[in-house]
Amino acid sequence: DIPAFDEAAAAIAERVTGEAPASPAQELTMSMQDIVFEMQADQVVNVNKNSRGIIIELASGAFFKPGSAQLRKVAVPVLKKMSDTLSAKKFACFNIEVEGHSDDTPIRTKQFPSNWELSAARASRVVRFFIEDKMAPFRLQAIGFAETKPKVPNRDAEGKPIKQNQMTNRRIELHVERMSLEEQKRCNEETDFKDILKKVNKEGAATEGQDAQLPQQQ
Repeated sequence: DIPAFDEAAAAIAERVTGEAPASPAQELTMSMQDIVFEMQADQVVNVNKNSRGIIIELASGAFFKPGSAQLRKVAVPVLKKMSDTLSAKKFACFNIEVEGHSDDTPIRTKQFPSNWELSAARASRVVRFFIEDKMAPFRLQAIGFAETKPKVPNRDAEGKPIKQNQMTNRRIELHVERMSLEEQKRCNEETDFKDILKKVNKEGAATEGQDAQLPQQQ
């Protein structure tokens, strides 16, 4: 259990040094909360820590156009900031499961015959955004739950829709958890390989630049 291991390591460090260092999950939580504050997105993004890692909840109405899996332009900078942080080396070995959730209002379009397709498409769109932003695909997973996991009741006792609750239930959840030890081994190998490639490319570019500046012999 990686989270439990992190907690135990922090407790040992506290006894030795007298200070309690933040666990990787705590550091990530604080980094994400800073992004929400910086981007003034606290009304549409919630960041919470649980026993496994952290959950980042995105209000679908703020990130997607109605009845669509197309991202709103205003959502892109927020996702970009999140992607940059999640791709940082110290957080590179966290898995990210992206869940799509809808309310119970039926949708019947050619593209989305039901909320299953819509919720899955929205989750997949977030995953594709991260991959297009150079995040390692093996860290990611997308899943749609349609209206099967509401946070609050969609309707009152008389069966009438509760608009505010339906808005709450339309969401994307990012479940971010530390990888298992076996997964971390693969992750570290991939990260080290990328670092080597970057170094080689940088040195190669520098060499080409020097060659271009060599004076020609007369």
